[in-house]
Amino acid sequence: MNAAHFPILIITGRPAAGKSEVIDFLKKCDPKERLERFHIANFEELDDFVYVWETFEADDILTKHGKPRKWTDEKYWFNDHFIWNLYIERISLEYRKKLARNPHYHDAMTTLVEFARGGDNGIFEAMTYLHEDILKHAALMYIRVSYEESVRKNHRRARKGMEDSILYHSLPDEKMEFYYKTNDWEKLEAKDKNFIDVNSCKIPYAVFENEPEKTLDPKLIGDELERVTTKLWSLKK
Repeated sequence: MNAAHFPILIITGRPAAGKSEVIDFLKKCDPKERLERFHIANFEELDDFVYVWETFEADDILTKHGKPRKWTDEKYWFNDHFIWNLYIERISLEYRKKLARNPHYHDAMTTLVEFARGGDNGIFEAMTYLHEDILKHAALMYIRVSYEESVRKNHRRARKGMEDSILYHSLPDEKMEFYYKTNDWEKLEAKDKNFIDVNSCKIPYAVFENEPEKTLDPKLIGDELERVTTKLWSLKK
């Protein structure tokens, strides 16, 4: 693994917390500055929203042909909790395929893993389904907003006709409440101020504080991201 940059950075938080906005900021950064300031090289994203949307589309195709839906009902409620873990398994699979194609992948690349989870054990459970090839090299950034702020920003980002967009998808209020009103971050944070122990791997973490909101202003994003990645970089060494 290249010593100049993070090989893998997991980015998680509530829906609309600012994860996609931070990644969009990184895409627009000068590559030299991004590497020197944030320790992030050229990067690729593994975002489970892509798989969520594929699930909806696949079930709609089954409906179109008179077949029973597999994972969701007609209002797109999931009918099996395991689907959340299946998405993480798919992230792991896509990552391992990258390594299989190029064992030196991380010499020049950072992988960003993005997902949102709610519930009493959602974030930790998701992480237990990440392959050890990810866990043993990962750092984690949690983007913190309250549930109320998550709902506000979820409303704001909605764009009609762009429901499949990573930046502009939005959830109905009833799904936000059911899936995301609670999460387990504070419980994880209370155990250790620097590391989360997952499947015998110690994952360094830091919190990007996004309330009041920073992700509308590139300067504020950069300053907070530098603070977070500097801490993570010190913990990774």
